[in-house]
Amino acid sequence: MSKKSKSKKSRRPRGKNAFADSVLGIFTKLPHRAYNYKQVAASLGVKDKASKDLVNIILVELLEEGSIVEIKSGKYRISPEYATEAPHLKKYITGKVDMKGTGKAYIINDEGGEDIFIASNNTQHALHRDRVKVLLFPRRKDHKIEGQIVEILERGKEQYVGIIDISKHIAFLVADNTSMPVDIFVPKEELHGAKSGQKVIVRITDWPEHSKNPFGTVVDVLGEPGNNDVEMKSILAEFDFPWKFPDKVEKEAEKIDRGITSQEIRNRKDFRDVFTITIDPPDAKDYDDALSLRKLPDGNFEVGVHIADVSFYVKQGSLIDKEAFDRGTSVYLVDRTIPMLPEKLSNDLCSLKPKEDKLCYAAVFTLNPEADVLSHWIGRTIINSDRRFNYEEVQEIIESGQGEYSEEIMILHKLAFILREDRLRKGSINFESQEVKFILDENGKPLGVYIKEQKESNRLIEDFMLLANRIIAEQIGRAKPGQKAKTFVYRIHDSPNIEKLTNFAQFLSRLGYKLNIDNRKGLASSFNKLFKQIEGKGEQNMIESIAIRTMAKAVYSTGNIGHYGLGFKFYTHFTSPIRRYPDLMVHRLLERYFDTGASVSKEEYEKKCEHSSDMERKAVDAERASVKYKQAEYLLDKIGQEFPGLISGVSKWGIFVELIESKCEGMVRLRDLADDYYYLDEENYRVIGQRNGVQYKLGDPVRIKVKRIDLSRKEMDFQIVTEIHVRSRRRKR
Repeated sequence: MSKKSKSKKSRRPRGKNAFADSVLGIFTKLPHRAYNYKQVAASLGVKDKASKDLVNIILVELLEEGSIVEIKSGKYRISPEYATEAPHLKKYITGKVDMKGTGKAYIINDEGGEDIFIASNNTQHALHRDRVKVLLFPRRKDHKIEGQIVEILERGKEQYVGIIDISKHIAFLVADNTSMPVDIFVPKEELHGAKSGQKVIVRITDWPEHSKNPFGTVVDVLGEPGNNDVEMKSILAEFDFPWKFPDKVEKEAEKIDRGITSQEIRNRKDFRDVFTITIDPPDAKDYDDALSLRKLPDGNFEVGVHIADVSFYVKQGSLIDKEAFDRGTSVYLVDRTIPMLPEKLSNDLCSLKPKEDKLCYAAVFTLNPEADVLSHWIGRTIINSDRRFNYEEVQEIIESGQGEYSEEIMILHKLAFILREDRLRKGSINFESQEVKFILDENGKPLGVYIKEQKESNRLIEDFMLLANRIIAEQIGRAKPGQKAKTFVYRIHDSPNIEKLTNFAQFLSRLGYKLNIDNRKGLASSFNKLFKQIEGKGEQNMIESIAIRTMAKAVYSTGNIGHYGLGFKFYTHFTSPIRRYPDLMVHRLLERYFDTGASVSKEEYEKKCEHSSDMERKAVDAERASVKYKQAEYLLDKIGQEFPGLISGVSKWGIFVELIESKCEGMVRLRDLADDYYYLDEENYRVIGQRNGVQYKLGDPVRIKVKRIDLSRKEMDFQIVTEIHVRSRRRKR
């Protein structure tokens, strides 16, 4: 672009860029046709002289940019360079909407690659998470890819949670979801008893073409905002998770026979006389995995990973099975668990309670003292757990070497430690994220916040679960010579995008850290070293979060590409069928294939995998929303109080501060820093005072005062009261 055209562009009136996109769209639809400015104006429905003049100005600018060419005086056509440019060989793409509260959106392309920007006037009534068809505009030099939504293929959701605002003549739902750019109009006859100010669920029923707002009907009244039960149900409804089971499903569960026949016992390997324990959190009710240990005469060890045999009780195609598939996963909010299976199954029949005979599906390993796997067996077992441990009890035994079953637990600990070290040595990346937990009163009000640490007891269980998942995936995935591998459910993790990885390495170097991205093993080693270096520092959470975002997301798929983060060529999820539907699918496939059954449909199971991955993401988002809400609620009665914190992020809007004790993260808005005008130095992750040169940078300690809490939006605003930062006064010239 010439300097002249840049100058013109900088003087464009507000909204002109979007109008230019519409002009380009005319040429995109018929790339071989030529238009003059009058024809373009007519195609856009422009009639007034000022708008026609604007069309003429935009055509001149597009010509200077090279987006269009003049084939004869006053006649223009799309530039061949842009008509055939690689990203635009296809005029249309499909993808998922990432909607912003301002009304603009980005489309996550189904085929990958760069996101497509959609201006607010080109969204065509699409909403967050909708799957849409997009018309691509020709890419203009130095601009991101832009487009226009032309068709909504599938609504991401139809029900929204929020506060109903009822006036004399109209009512609107103001949605809790900050990605919802419009309010929903609710006719008075569709209120169904809702009162102004209450939390309700509204289903969109219609959105007329020329209406700014959709129309809806109240389908459920949740209650008063701020009530713990109301707010938790609001979060579940926002992410489309039900909080109770249909009556038909509960009745079907009640009819399941809890007895175990002698014939069923004969069909299984009997481990009831073998040392077996479960290790879970103190508040767990569903114990879906157990470990058995037997020392063999030759000095080796037999370790069994026994998993609740959910597939024995939940038959494919039953009402319970269909409900479990729809849910996809259990959801763990701060104060409650929303199980995938009815409680009779999750907390009773399938739960591996101590001193009770329980049916399992197991992977049993023979290990030498160096934790080498000498052999393995996969099949159905019956166990009777000796004891239920929680993680804290096992951790105390590991640290002291004393306690009930200490000898067996120390053997398991030693074997798990060797497995872990070997995995890390071979290139497994040791991602660890902090888990925020709350101390709640009887009404769900948070009285305290603490961080749940991952200790050796947690890792003991994790290492044996990883072993079972890997070996089972290999069992099915490694086809015999001349045979094709049967369709299976894998847990896959793709390699990271090299551009994202390079940017992350550059980001770290400016903070004084190094990341080796030359090869996979070097990357894994430097990642693990990095996580140790940042432990306890102000930038820890931000670096860990960016590291996770830099990596691809792990998903379920029938197409095995391995698990990059773990460094495994084959990996699946076998160990939690009480709370994850893909694990239940794996159990059923194992049974089918061990009985020499034919391979299942790859297309059918790939769709099931996609659904399971989607429900898993939604569950994670719901869990995070509940944590964020409780953090805001925890600080609600602490407005005006001061706390020490660390700067955990910076943006053009403000400084993010994470409180050291509670891990609550809030924002100090730049407009509230009254001593100077501050601007963002994006490359060096800091904000700088324009006049006095005061800097606030990532990782700096600060003392803040809680200024404002917005519970409905889960937002926390802070104010800096003690400036513990770097001052670099500029010299006066």
